[in-house]
Amino acid sequence: MLVSKTEMPLTKVKLIDSICRLGVGYHFEKEIDEVLQHIHKSYVENGEITLEDSLCSLAMLFRVFRQQGLHVSPNVFNKFKDKQGNFNENLSTDVEGMLSLYEASHMMVHEDDILEEALNFTSTHLESIASQSSPSLAAQIEYTLKQALHKNIPRLEARHYISIYEKDPTCDEVLLTFAKLDFNLLQSLHQKEFGNISKCGRSWTSLPNYLMQEIGSRNVALGFDCIF
Repeated sequence: MLVSKTEMPLTKVKLIDSICRLGVGYHFEKEIDEVLQHIHKSYVENGEITLEDSLCSLAMLFRVFRQQGLHVSPNVFNKFKDKQGNFNENLSTDVEGMLSLYEASHMMVHEDDILEEALNFTSTHLESIASQSSPSLAAQIEYTLKQALHKNIPRLEARHYISIYEKDPTCDEVLLTFAKLDFNLLQSLHQKEFGNISKCGRSWTSLPNYLMQEIGSRNVALGFDCIF
């Protein structure tokens, strides 16, 4: 089983998020969909998330739901605003929460004003936090600010997240090992594909669709860096 039936919903979603960010979600698409559909049905009423938890957890839950195409309102973030309708300034001390909210804000659609406010709020504060943080935390913040999660090249995101996940004291060692093996296997496959294309003198337009998606026309250099 992907997750235990006894685990709390946010624990399940956190595991699913890690699985996807590690680049191995495609192995569990059916299971992920079933788990998220069940959680959405149990804890979302009329688009409103009914769970009570930290900013970090709720922002992650919101983002994962939207990434999966499930309807959910951003009104869950109103509880983190002050009486004047602005995001509480004391949230800036919660770096993980700010990073999670920043990533969630990129899930905005038309008229999601609160997510636009969240994007402006988190961007400003994270830039300030980065300038005063340790080199490792500053690097993580700067990477997040430069690479919107849903726009990043999947294999680059996987490689980056593997390096973060393996330092997490709560990481699942079996999942981490599986993700590394999967990444190396796909990297080897892509190297062979490029080698074959080079030998045959084929043009870029003849690349398989999955390779074209990997590198993208605006990220050729990054794509090669990931593959080689």
